Amino acid sequence: MNSEIRVLEPKALWNKFADLNAVPRPSKKEARVIAFMKKFGEDLGLETLVDKVGNVIIKKPATPGMEDRQTVVMQSHLDMVCQKNNDTQFDFDTQGIDMYVDGDWVKAKGTTLGADNGLGVATIMALLESTDIEHPALEALFTIDEETGMTGAMGLEGGLLNGSILLNLDTEEDDEIGVGCAGGVDVTATRTYKVEDTPETKIGFEIIVKGLQGGHSGMQIHEGLGNANKIMNRLLFDGFENFGLRIAEIDGGSLRNAIPRESKTIAAIDAIHENAFIMEMAQLAQTIKNEFKTMEPDLDITVSKCETPESIMDLGVQEGLTRALYAACNGVYRMSADIPDLVETSNNIARVIVKNGTIKINCLTRSSVESSKWDLANTLRATFELTGCEVAFSGDYPGWQPNMDSAILEVLESLYIKMNGEKPHVAACHAGLECGILGQNYPNMDMISFGPNIKGAHSPDERAQISSAQKYWKFVLEILKNIPKK
Repeated sequence: MNSEIRVLEPKALWNKFADLNAVPRPSKKEARVIAFMKKFGEDLGLETLVDKVGNVIIKKPATPGMEDRQTVVMQSHLDMVCQKNNDTQFDFDTQGIDMYVDGDWVKAKGTTLGADNGLGVATIMALLESTDIEHPALEALFTIDEETGMTGAMGLEGGLLNGSILLNLDTEEDDEIGVGCAGGVDVTATRTYKVEDTPETKIGFEIIVKGLQGGHSGMQIHEGLGNANKIMNRLLFDGFENFGLRIAEIDGGSLRNAIPRESKTIAAIDAIHENAFIMEMAQLAQTIKNEFKTMEPDLDITVSKCETPESIMDLGVQEGLTRALYAACNGVYRMSADIPDLVETSNNIARVIVKNGTIKINCLTRSSVESSKWDLANTLRATFELTGCEVAFSGDYPGWQPNMDSAILEVLESLYIKMNGEKPHVAACHAGLECGILGQNYPNMDMISFGPNIKGAHSPDERAQISSAQKYWKFVLEILKNIPKK
């Protein structure tokens, strides 16, 4: 499996990526990849340790003639976002990623690829294994659980690393040098409700929203992509008034950091309104598809009869839920007033579950400005509390404030111009990088982020560009040759 990946250039990079992708590594289930990486370092005879939270650190001495250069921390995260198409049979807990080459791109068969952040991990592995690449002393930092809480970065203690420069390899545009990122907080709304027996006068319907692109809830939040939870709520909103619609179950979205692609609802309507319901839902579905025809050409909305559910949710709670989901902010909340075209604050309504007397709504709120982050988080809190929900904040992490006077930034900028004949795009991003968190225990470390072109991260459309990986690899090698002296 993945043999065609192993012959791609640079082979050192792609072979390590293939090795890594053979190891299941969902967020919060990294035991196997931690063991894999520990063995990798020990087999190379390098100093290797696993810290108390599961981060793996591997240290490699400088090559001859580079001993007088500053020590460099090279950092990437081991976990990956696990998303698959609805018709793909795949178990992320037990299977390795099945990859293939499509022109200039490496893709996975119906699942996320794991290039985020697997290509960064593979890069560092290739450098640790190399015998002919010139480099200063290296400290490889492989963090865990970046995608669902950044607990690896948060749990990294001070004093484990000696490097003065950190190269984060988690940026997804090869002409971009990252100097800052957004912080975030998880917003979770929950409540219970009374379950009622479904009246005999009602019949069951299943409503499915699918075919959306999904994607990264930070980097792509401004693109106008469809959110399956918002679309589903739009379909349900006036259902009771018009057809006596009562909700039995909703299952929409998945991970907080992924724009939701699919949602399914089981509902009951008054049997006498069957024909009118089918007709009006078809019209509304077509209206929504027309609105999204440019960004979401594969959007599919189906409404079909099913077995009548035995129970339905309390009507008052249902009405409050649909109104709260309509009112809750999804997408861009505020653009940056200081950095052109940068999303400052946003929210992703990532997961909506209604079942067996319990409602749970998961959101991820991001911002590069702490006060704005909490302003939006409290806006969501107020919206959901008005419907009787309890709202909890968790997983709060800081942003990474840009340092435009960074010495390593100057090195990367000058090298990029020399190698490519144009200036790189130096920018902060709306994703969550680990640099801001790592900087809390290593405040004097000079940090920068860069990487190859990766498109569609956090979705089954994720793909890594082969030519860009070649460009990026050469850039990495030149950076290591030009690390400043101590």
